[in-house]
Amino acid sequence: MQIEKTALPEILILTPRRFEDARGFFAETWNKTRMAEAGLDVDFVQDNHSVSAHAGTLRGLHFQAPPHAQAKLVRCGRGRFLDVAIDIRAGSPRYGQWVAVELSAENGRQLLVPEGFAHGFVTREDDTEIVYKCSDFYDAASDGAIHWDSCGIDWGLSAEPILSEKDAVAPPLDAFSSPFAMKDIT
Repeated sequence: MQIEKTALPEILILTPRRFEDARGFFAETWNKTRMAEAGLDVDFVQDNHSVSAHAGTLRGLHFQAPPHAQAKLVRCGRGRFLDVAIDIRAGSPRYGQWVAVELSAENGRQLLVPEGFAHGFVTREDDTEIVYKCSDFYDAASDGAIHWDSCGIDWGLSAEPILSEKDAVAPPLDAFSSPFAMKDIT
């Protein structure tokens, strides 16, 4: 597995090795022992699978507040999307900074988003499947969102996105009070 740091060093791109032949390919997308050997010790407890019927569907920017904060490992099962993570840790020198990575079924890349970061994506193709692991179970009372267009993110949109009501009315970053405190940056 190839592991790359992004402009926000806590956000990592994981690219599994693919074994391809005439039938298709095989890839090991997560192995707890191998990841721990690489210094990534995350316990995932829930897998989620999302399908967006239309290109231009934007979901996010979402997070779960402590004590149910979630790290996520996000990948594309089919299609293509721009995956975004933004630092929302109060006191972080990178508060409000974001990274965006294109994930596709073709490139096989995955984005590891730790706790303390909001996450969102916009689909680039119809019928795009997003598959992701979470380090805590969903908890409705801990669910939160930040308005998608309040952080200066270049979503690469040529038209208004398709949004849920929740995402359309989420508070902007400058009116947001973060439930996350900055931890030591290594």
